[in-house]
Parts: sequence; C-alpha cells; structure tokens
Amino acid sequence: MTTHESELRALLADRADAQQTKDIDRLMSFYAADAVYYDVVPPLRFTGTAAIRRNFLRWFDGYVGPISLETHDRTLVTSGDTAFAHMLHLDSGERKGGLQASIWVRETVCLRRSHGTWSITHEHISIPIDPATMRVWLPTDKDQSA
Repeated sequence: MTTHESELRALLADRADAQQTKDIDRLMSFYAADAVYYDVVPPLRFTGTAAIRRNFLRWFDGYVGPISLETHDRTLVTSGDTAFAHMLHLDSGERKGGLQASIWVRETVCLRRSHGTWSITHEHISIPIDPATMRVWLPTDKDQSA
C-alpha cells in the first residue's frame, strides 16, 4: 500500500466517523470549497461547502441519535495528486418517527491533493431501484438479487 493510499484510507475512515457522530465541522473539513455533491434528494446537485453542509445537516436531522454507516467493498485508485474511491454503505439508525430501516447506498468519491492535503472535490450518492416498479429497492444483503 502506498503512502497516498494510507492517507486516503485514513481520510475516508475519519470522514465516516464524522458522519456517524454528526460532527458537521469535522466532516466539512474534508471537502474542497468548490466541491460538487450529487445526492438522491432534491435538488440532486449541491455545489460548494455551504450547500453541502446544509444537505448533511438535513441528513443528520432525520436521525434521533447516531448514524450507523458500515462501509463495504471499497476500491481506491490513486494517480499523482488525484484519487477516486467507490464503495457501498449500509446506512441505518433510529430515524425520527420511529422508523428502523436500513438502506444500501452506493458512493463514489473523487479527491485532489493540493499542498500536501487531500480534499474531496466530487461525491456521488445513489440508491438502488427496482426497475419493474421504479421504487427504491431495499435489499437486506448487498449481494441479493432483485
């Protein structure tokens, strides 16, 4: 494993911890000022840290307590001062209204290193759908077929 890979794995682990504990300031420290974030909720595209911050606060507000975010099947590729990672997350926890559901989320993260520091420049979140019904598909296992 290269030094860059070690740095990026640590960054992604720290970012996941900040998400789970709802530490918005620490979470936002991983994002470039001009980052673009695609999500599954309107308006679908969030540009810049102020918009991304509001979106994360909306996500945090949907949970009564901490968020469980298990990372699976992460792939990390680096080349010079750029990198990308893709992974699956099992997102769960107690949601407001008493809903106790888990959802698989697909994620791609693009990063850039500037002055020795890595930051997220682009992130894309998606959730699976059942193409027969066009509804969110909530598999219990990441490898479950539709």
